[in-house]
Amino acid sequence: MAGISRRLRKWTNEMLDVPQDVLFDLPRITMVGNKELYIENHRGVRHFSPDKMVLSLSQGLLEIEGSGLMIRSILPEEVMIEGSVTNIKYTGTEESP
Repeated sequence: MAGISRRLRKWTNEMLDVPQDVLFDLPRITMVGNKELYIENHRGVRHFSPDKMVLSLSQGLLEIEGSGLMIRSILPEEVMIEGSVTNIKYTGTEESP
């Protein structure tokens, strides 16, 4: 059943030209220098401190490290972080789209 679902999503992507982050519910990360980080498609904040932030994703975790980190805005599926970002680590599931 998973194979059919994967083929249907691939066909939908090819035929309708839908972005993969929307189709597969993947995070979209936009970084401006090392001062701003905008993350879409998160599922909640698991940990937050001025030097580390961990976000839940539909398929894994996103860890952000730095200094002076602060949440500028947060919405149900979007978060904007400001500060000095030094490291971003994505830990996803092994299944590929």
